[in-house]
Amino acid sequence: MSAETPAAPGQFTRRRLQFRAWRGTRPFWAGLFVMFGGLPIAYFPYAHLQIGHLTLAMATTAGAGSLIIGVLLVVLGFSLWFQKHVRTFAGVAAILLALVSIPVSNLGGFLIGFLLAMVGGALAVSWAPGAPPEPQAVVEDTQGEGGTPAAAPYEAAPHESASYYEAAPYESAPHESADGADEPKDLSGTSPVSNGANGRHSAG
Repeated sequence: MSAETPAAPGQFTRRRLQFRAWRGTRPFWAGLFVMFGGLPIAYFPYAHLQIGHLTLAMATTAGAGSLIIGVLLVVLGFSLWFQKHVRTFAGVAAILLALVSIPVSNLGGFLIGFLLAMVGGALAVSWAPGAPPEPQAVVEDTQGEGGTPAAAPYEAAPHESASYYEAAPYESAPHESADGADEPKDLSGTSPVSNGANGRHSAG
């Protein structure tokens, strides 16, 4: 491999570029926030805090409701990833579930799940797919051999045609006649072609 040849991208770089392309075609961050918002909402009502020999239960009377809200938020987050055409419905549903979780699930998972679900729902509603890139015109290689620019193809000018060079019908001047009788003659003898001198000056 020469010094000018770039090294082939590795497996990690290729996977990272594929993931970036996949992430850019869907509301990825909205789904991630919604899923993370559902976890604390579903977890805290069933969690037990151990402080020494004291066990503190954070369960509420609506523990089943908290679990349902958390599971629905996780499902909506996955829907935003793999069913992006339902992003508006999923975003509005995530916002409503986050509001319901305040009185049902320990203030929405101690406000952690509530805030995450609200931000994710807002991102899902506001997300829009990007416009596809416009096809770029293919630039042809105009360099000839040896790196010199190749000559552009010859295009004839509008006047360069066969009819342009056709001889126009000859029209004699008003002072010219067919037999040359009206042609003025040079009598000084200095013209080499006049008066039949045939290139020689008059001797007399």
